Amino acid sequence: MPPNRRKVKSDAHDRPADGHERGRDFLGEAEIDRLLRAAKRGRHGIRDHLLLLLMFRHGLRVSEAIALRRTDANLDQARLWISRLKNGLSVEQPIAGDELRAIRRWLALREDALPWLFISERKQPFTRQAVNYIVARSGKQAKLGHIHPHMLRHSCGFALANKGHDLRLIQDYLGHRDPRHTAHYTRTAAGRFEGLW
Repeated sequence: MPPNRRKVKSDAHDRPADGHERGRDFLGEAEIDRLLRAAKRGRHGIRDHLLLLLMFRHGLRVSEAIALRRTDANLDQARLWISRLKNGLSVEQPIAGDELRAIRRWLALREDALPWLFISERKQPFTRQAVNYIVARSGKQAKLGHIHPHMLRHSCGFALANKGHDLRLIQDYLGHRDPRHTAHYTRTAAGRFEGLW
């Protein structure tokens, strides 16, 4: 076993087919659940849980997450506007019921009129360092080892590929302009080989 490979229990269908050849850079469904539960236990659990949930479900980069504004979340129509960076394709995505409830819980706690969706307790927009800290702390509490924010984006890609979604749909969802960036998820998804025999 390579020395940088994390020992994490996961369902076999959550693993990419080439997982033995490279270090794991994503979390499986059970691990994501553990991470989200751990995020809830912090002093700012409602906010931190929402942050990690949206980063996973929408494949957000840190810079995209901290750039989110309240107006990007249309709660009446359950839609979230994602402004992709790195020349990515910006899109509107549906907000699932648990995400909608989590956003409403977080906004109900807010007594400010600041435009950002995520703010610090000092009423400032989130920094990259703050997100790194929250993700790492939650990973440690969930006993998942060292977790970094971009793993949530990769986890989104692998989860969608393992659900059997085609490359083009995942490409648009993650905002990739180049399909080669998305092919990694679909090519290595172990689930796509199920039922061949």
